[in-house]
Amino acid sequence: MGPYVAGVLVPLVVTILLQNRRSRKKRGLPADVGGEPGYAIRNSRFNALVETAWDGITTLAELFEYSCKKHYHKKLLGTRKLLSREMEVSADGRSFEKLHLGDYEWLSYGQAFEIVCNFSSGLALLGHQREERVAIFADTCEEWLMALQSCFRRNVTVVTIYASLGEEALCYSLNQFLWIIRSSFSTDIIAVLETSYGNLNLIPMYCSLDISVFSCTLSNVHFCSFQVLLHSLLSTSSLLQTEVTTVICGQKELKKLVDISGQLDTVKRVICIDNEIPSSAIIAAGSNWVLKTFSEVETLGRGNPVDPDLPLAADIAVIMYTSGSTGLPKGVMMTHRNVLATASAVLTIVPGLGSKDVYLAYLPLAHILELAAETIVPGIGGSIGYGSPLTLTDTSNKIKKGTKGDASALSPTVMAAVPAILDRVRDGVRKKVDAAGGLSKKLFDLAYSRRLSAINGNWLGAWGLERHLWNLLVFKKVQAILGGRIRFILSGGAPLSGDTQRFINICLGAPIGQGYGLTETCAGGTFSDYDDTSVGRVGPPLPCSYIKLIDWAEGGYLTSDSPMPRGEIVIGGPNVTVGYFKNEEKTKEVYKVDERGMSWFYTGDVGQFHADGCLEIIDRKKDIVKLQHGEYVSLGKVEAVLIVSPYVDNIMLHADPFHSYCVAIVVAAQAAVEDWARKHGINFVDFQELCQKEETIKEVYASLVKAAKGARLEKFEIPAKIKLLSEAWTPESGLVTAALKLKRDVIKKAFSQELAQLYSS
Repeated sequence: MGPYVAGVLVPLVVTILLQNRRSRKKRGLPADVGGEPGYAIRNSRFNALVETAWDGITTLAELFEYSCKKHYHKKLLGTRKLLSREMEVSADGRSFEKLHLGDYEWLSYGQAFEIVCNFSSGLALLGHQREERVAIFADTCEEWLMALQSCFRRNVTVVTIYASLGEEALCYSLNQFLWIIRSSFSTDIIAVLETSYGNLNLIPMYCSLDISVFSCTLSNVHFCSFQVLLHSLLSTSSLLQTEVTTVICGQKELKKLVDISGQLDTVKRVICIDNEIPSSAIIAAGSNWVLKTFSEVETLGRGNPVDPDLPLAADIAVIMYTSGSTGLPKGVMMTHRNVLATASAVLTIVPGLGSKDVYLAYLPLAHILELAAETIVPGIGGSIGYGSPLTLTDTSNKIKKGTKGDASALSPTVMAAVPAILDRVRDGVRKKVDAAGGLSKKLFDLAYSRRLSAINGNWLGAWGLERHLWNLLVFKKVQAILGGRIRFILSGGAPLSGDTQRFINICLGAPIGQGYGLTETCAGGTFSDYDDTSVGRVGPPLPCSYIKLIDWAEGGYLTSDSPMPRGEIVIGGPNVTVGYFKNEEKTKEVYKVDERGMSWFYTGDVGQFHADGCLEIIDRKKDIVKLQHGEYVSLGKVEAVLIVSPYVDNIMLHADPFHSYCVAIVVAAQAAVEDWARKHGINFVDFQELCQKEETIKEVYASLVKAAKGARLEKFEIPAKIKLLSEAWTPESGLVTAALKLKRDVIKKAFSQELAQLYSS
């Protein structure tokens, strides 16, 4: 056999063997479970559900203490030093804050544990009792995590609050909220509300309140304002509902608390993470609050140590409020056992996690994805470096030119991300490549197509030496955006498009573990294996979970469907939380305990199992709309396809049972649309004007159709008309959640006139 023949045949044989092995690999296996009849799957590598990966460890407090003693001298928590703040003025006169940040400064495991013990003692000395609750209302930082662990050492339940929530609405007082109620409703309706809730002041506390009942009595504008206000009042309502007595917050959050201090009757102590407390806050707090800094409480405890009061596995560790994408947020009660189960399960499936790993923390710790990640990393002896979405890369909005972004300064090996962040990385790289043009663009496109061919299973694609060559010549610059050492990315919180997944796989050279879970399951559910290169799936069950599909006959999804069983997704296991705080009715609706004592959560999502036991999310019960001629449209599925258009920053598909076609509200991606306009000689005064031009709408619409056809959507699934918007949807606007999920009902109400025009034109 000649060398040339061998050079062709050997790779071919190896590729065929590998593909056959992967195709035969069973990632999930049928499971014998109780409860409602259905089709259940477990992780193929574990016969029993995983509850803890650490022998003898049953609580988060025990895990942190164990890790700190084991890795006493190793680096644990890192924060960049702020060197200076500067204001830059853009060409259009707008001012932007820019930060000059230094290197990371580190606390060792031993130092962090000492601070946690001291702060825990300080809490007790300030008078906080174990049966009282603490709220943490701050951006993600090392003090957030240490405050959390301090509370765990006193068996104190922590209420998490998104720092970004209520930016505008917390400036309203409860009096203004009541003014909206009283000025918008008739006397009869107010009487009904007062009968139902006893006091109008209590309305924000009822997170189960169905505010759609108000739509018939309010004008569109008032309803939208009312709905946004109610969602934004989560920070107030969660404090009221959970009756917290101590709030730990940042300086900017302290200012918000001062604005609503009159309504926080249960709050006795406020601890500011920053070392300086504004004089206005001191005056406003008066004699109502004990106002201390984080360092003052830690110093108090250092001089007067108090013995810990450690929790049990069944004790409530965290009350975490859901994002509120399908209604008002609900307080999910998580036990130590729940969170530890998810952390333990993820640890078993991420390859080679260990003490050499460095994790970049920038997502909200008030979100279960980040909290679970920051439970795992100390458990394996890794290091956590803190950053923010606005300082993540060298070109991030708040980074001063010439200053390194967080990723460049830290060079992490592991990251968690939501799809919106990964989409922006993809769009940013493509924008630079397109702008460079010429040979650079041709080389990038060639390298990308060669690697894509290999990932798709073609043995003639770029493997081995050629792969390393393309990484060195082309993709090394892309990998440098996130520090150059990323070896694994955890993605969750929303569906990740196949286009983005492939782009990250190729350009960063790292696998993406795409997970599926909910706050109610501590983010535990399924997680894709590192060696699974398929797209559109979310993997087999985590080792802590059973995934069961049950029939949803109304939607046409049955476990008897061929070739794949389909149905509503139900999750069971030790990671399933105990229910919603002070909301027994909703708890009974979606939480069930079977005859074997297993807890199950009914997700409302619809999925199907592939032959290898991997789950694919195909619908959501609340997102399925039947059109005039009987066709069913899955809004979320179509949106996930269309958002890959480079011109789209966000999109909401709308389907009406009284029409035979769909329409869409599209938030335009400013940089991409403006670049297109300049290349085509289209003049515009500002972005808003550009989005109203007929040629712009046609161009964006054509890109949506192209994406739809590429994904083989049916004709009735493709929006027939679109409305192009120039203003981004942010959590502050109330149109998306803090996790950047669409608040569909709010958007529909806010843009009801635009939707009506699309159908009438």
